[in-house]
Amino acid sequence: MTNFWVLDYGFTKVSNLVRRLFVWVFIIHHSSFIIVGCTNDSDEAAQFFLKGNLQLQKREYKEAIRYYSEAIAKKPDFADAYNNRGLAKFRNDDREGALADYNRALDADRDFGTAYFNRAEVKLEMGDAAGSLSDLERIEKQYQDSTFYQTRLGDTYVRLNKVAQAQTAYDLALQLKPNNVEALTNRGALYYSQKDYKTAEADIRQALKLNPNQDAALNNQSLLLAHAGNYAEALTYVERALARQPRQPYYLNNKAYLLIRLNRPAEALPLVEESLQRDNQNAWAHYTLGLYWLGQRQAAKALDEFRTAEKLDASVDALYYSIGTAEFALGNKAKACEAWQRGESINDEQARRERASRCR
Repeated sequence: MTNFWVLDYGFTKVSNLVRRLFVWVFIIHHSSFIIVGCTNDSDEAAQFFLKGNLQLQKREYKEAIRYYSEAIAKKPDFADAYNNRGLAKFRNDDREGALADYNRALDADRDFGTAYFNRAEVKLEMGDAAGSLSDLERIEKQYQDSTFYQTRLGDTYVRLNKVAQAQTAYDLALQLKPNNVEALTNRGALYYSQKDYKTAEADIRQALKLNPNQDAALNNQSLLLAHAGNYAEALTYVERALARQPRQPYYLNNKAYLLIRLNRPAEALPLVEESLQRDNQNAWAHYTLGLYWLGQRQAAKALDEFRTAEKLDASVDALYYSIGTAEFALGNKAKACEAWQRGESINDEQARRERASRCR
């Protein structure tokens, strides 16, 4: 299989991941200061801030950033403006800029819970799951009864490979709000990673019932179908996900994977290449490219990609079966048998069959 996408994190994710939209964007934790008893500069800063919020709602991120910057110029310690400018930068694919602004917001107000939440988000996107957890733990008492907080906590525990804690957080998120589509999508992804496909499907189907256009859930449904061998139907779901997020690297890769399974490799190649251009640390995309080269009878190139995938994430489905296949094609029987044995040890049925038939 290939990437099963946690919303905007990319289990993908949600994760490029797609951007998780912070629902508390427009909370102004210093609103009384902004509106009552303002100096001229503070009043102008407030006006620019509100204009920035309007542009953020309209998804005009560059304009929002411009207005927030004007607000900050008028009031350099304006924590809310730094926070919301950080969010606008995050949605505009500037993670480093977002992180810098969240840091500035917290320099201005060390108790700004919203900024800790947002900084946890961008840290998770940048691969700092431990840092994300630290920020979330800091605001636990304040937000522990929030379904959105528990969802993000679950995502962070997934990245830290703390499955039990992730499960608990997602369960609590859904107790707090049973129609939390993101929590359903991400819990479904967690079930999928544990090979509990029936339960995963129940969560994903419920997510799509609540929101038929949820791109992460559409993508995940495509992978559930692919796992069952229904590649043609799976393709329709990932294409619907791509219609909403055309350049999302995991979705591009997943479509490429399905096209390879449908014997359409020429269409798959540009998609997986674009996916890797956008995220070259994605083990699943390297695996898909390896499958492409294997199908083209270029086993050496395939093996290079499989080995890269192994370094990035050795849990990729059927990876050791594929490594063994490439090694065997290159005449390296001993290495092939070693790879298949490793696959068998992690319950890869294909690897077990190959080892049984070829390694006597």
